[in-house]
Amino acid sequence: MKLYNTATRKVENFKPLGEVVKIYTCGPTVYNTAHIGNYAAYVYWDLLIRCLKLNGYKVRRVLNLTDVGHLTSDGDEGEDKLEKGAEREGKTPFEVAEYYSKIYLDDYKKLELLPADIIARATDYIKEDMEAVDLMTTNGYTYETRDGIYYDTAKFPEYADFAKLDIEGLKAGARVGFSSEKRNVSDFAVWKFIQPGEKHAMRWDYLGRPGYPGWHLECATIIHKELGDPIDIHTGGIDHIPIHHTNEIAETYAAYGTKLARFWLHCDFITVDGQKISKSLGNTYSLEDLEKRGFSALDYKMWLLSGHYQGTRNFTFESLEAAKNRRQNWREKIAACYQDTTDKSADHFSEILNAVSNNLNSAEACALIDTSNLNLEDWQKIDELFGLRLIADTPNVSEEIYNLITKRDEARKNKDFITSDKIRDELLKQDIGLNDTTSGAIWYYLN
Repeated sequence: MKLYNTATRKVENFKPLGEVVKIYTCGPTVYNTAHIGNYAAYVYWDLLIRCLKLNGYKVRRVLNLTDVGHLTSDGDEGEDKLEKGAEREGKTPFEVAEYYSKIYLDDYKKLELLPADIIARATDYIKEDMEAVDLMTTNGYTYETRDGIYYDTAKFPEYADFAKLDIEGLKAGARVGFSSEKRNVSDFAVWKFIQPGEKHAMRWDYLGRPGYPGWHLECATIIHKELGDPIDIHTGGIDHIPIHHTNEIAETYAAYGTKLARFWLHCDFITVDGQKISKSLGNTYSLEDLEKRGFSALDYKMWLLSGHYQGTRNFTFESLEAAKNRRQNWREKIAACYQDTTDKSADHFSEILNAVSNNLNSAEACALIDTSNLNLEDWQKIDELFGLRLIADTPNVSEEIYNLITKRDEARKNKDFITSDKIRDELLKQDIGLNDTTSGAIWYYLN
């Protein structure tokens, strides 16, 4: 396989260090319902896992859920997102985290994403966070201020390398309100102390004071405990590069003296109608919002897979309709395969897998699928690769049922709607539902 490694800024041949590919995926902060832009990364990294497995690799993946300590600003400022969600809904931060974790995991299933080997909740690793801060302090990488324990980035000369940061430019552009206690503009909190009078329900005692871990720390400690350093692949969005992932790298080196990851994969943003996704624009569509408009989660997944993970994707409902039609068209081809007895023994799937194995080029793979004469075995493997429920949503039926569906299609073409409705009712009695398309009906089981 070939993958674009953010660390080196080039496409490289990938091989794991050991027998199992160790992968970490930065998960959501569970303070609100995720929108379609949030889910893009998880669809792309699901494709990565599926592609690795079809190439014969064993995979062990950890996905985290950030249920503590993520401020509205990545720069250690603003309100805690979970506290903000709790105030909005009249719940405790723990209740908010549990509620939105369930919604996220339900949506995860709707998208047919392979389950992670470990789902790591940040609140389960507070002890490991404290131990990591102790190690960083012992190794000389931290200093204490009134509001927390900070990482001294000047002690890590390679700090700017990963994101190609302009540290001098950051210094020159530092705002007037820059904290006088921070030694460097790029320094960040590994532990925050709760100030007198500050409302913060999530708190743990460390160094005799109540506080909570800095956001970046959880990923470093979870990876170290569950996978071991270095891992093979770390995934996330491009917005993670300059701060979150840069800080994870620094923390891992300071605490454990090791490199964090060998390969870094980052996906680009989703826009909606050419604009950034934001509440003020009213375009933070959830999967439930799409369902209310007649689109399934898998229609959206089809739309994502029709492009490339490194490309800036612009979502429109017209493009989603096209993706829905594409998935429908593929199901029509599967339906035809059930009745087609001609030999289609050519190996088309290897070409499709090769496309995805070249830096997850799902767009090229989709184009090949559109134009290839595939058999059922090919479609089964495509389902393994893309997870679109193409076979499951287009089950095989008896010749008798197929003939009834064909007869109904003819009646509809002839505008004989009495016969058409009669056959539909007969099929419903046998638990067969129909979706009418321009080229015929696609069937599915009702139960």
